[in-house]
Amino acid sequence: MPEPVPLATVKQMLTEQAALRTLPREALLAQQHAEAFAHLSPEDTQKMLGELAALGFVSVPIAIKIVDLLPQFPEEVRLLFAKERIALDEAQITSLLELVARYR
Repeated sequence: MPEPVPLATVKQMLTEQAALRTLPREALLAQQHAEAFAHLSPEDTQKMLGELAALGFVSVPIAIKIVDLLPQFPEEVRLLFAKERIALDEAQITSLLELVARYR
């Protein structure tokens, strides 16, 4: 299975490729989506991913979803962790939301 990539990185990669050559239709659609929904810069994305990894209870795929979605409410965090084998307590959810709020 391919490694997940944050939306900010996809946006940067597609923008660089568009400067070099004409992108196919699918790549143009992906670029439009990335431009519309990537809220952080690639640098902030990497910084936030590092901070999420330091929490210890966030896996890489979930961290990427958190960076892409920037959840605001506990219910959104619970939805992201619904299929994981970890049940977050209120302190973990609060620390995660405080981290996300610093990047909003």
